[in-house]
Amino acid sequence: MARKSRRAKKSSRRNLYLSVAVLVLLVVSVVGFYAYENRGSSSTTSSSQSSSGSSSSASPAYAVLDTSQGTIVIELFPQVAPQTVANFENLANQGFYNDLVWHRIVQGFVIQTGDPNTKGAVNSTRDTWGEGEGPTTVPLETNANYPNDVGYVALAHTSSSTSGGSEFYINLANNTSLNGSYTVFGKVVSGMSVVEAIAALPVYTNQSTFTYDQPTNAQNALLISITIQSTP
Repeated sequence: MARKSRRAKKSSRRNLYLSVAVLVLLVVSVVGFYAYENRGSSSTTSSSQSSSGSSSSASPAYAVLDTSQGTIVIELFPQVAPQTVANFENLANQGFYNDLVWHRIVQGFVIQTGDPNTKGAVNSTRDTWGEGEGPTTVPLETNANYPNDVGYVALAHTSSSTSGGSEFYINLANNTSLNGSYTVFGKVVSGMSVVEAIAALPVYTNQSTFTYDQPTNAQNALLISITIQSTP
């Protein structure tokens, strides 16, 4: 009886050890499976975030300006001024900028256009040039790394507001006094000689009249159209 009892005890212990071993293996398997699934989930999340970050970066965009003096190509900065660039592109795609005048020409400073009051040039009334704007306005979007230097393009606005609409200018000099007050949203990458040709056109110089800085021959200072494209 005593020996039988010891065998029963040994058998009971073996069963206990076997049960514990099975339980341990089961726990390890569950933990391992969870870790694997979690790693896959994290990888998917990371990939998704990476993809999301990639898709949020602005695509390259260029504006091709057809003018009476030749072609100007502007690289746009959607990553710097997203609202301004979006508004500019929308207006261009709608044909808003077709047949307008570079109504403000100041040698050594800027040339400016985008006023719908100049449409039609010869038949438009010059006393309202510089006062018109597009159908939408955008807030000021400035960046210290994008100054009003030669060739840079910025959105114009009135002295009483920091929001702009459709009028824009191209800097003919490093106009540091304008930095921080106007949204720079592009830069001329081709056709700066055309910009200079427009800047050299004859203008009215009588400061007591509304024609000051306006081209004497509007047909020579036309912005014929703007085309938005993904390559220069």
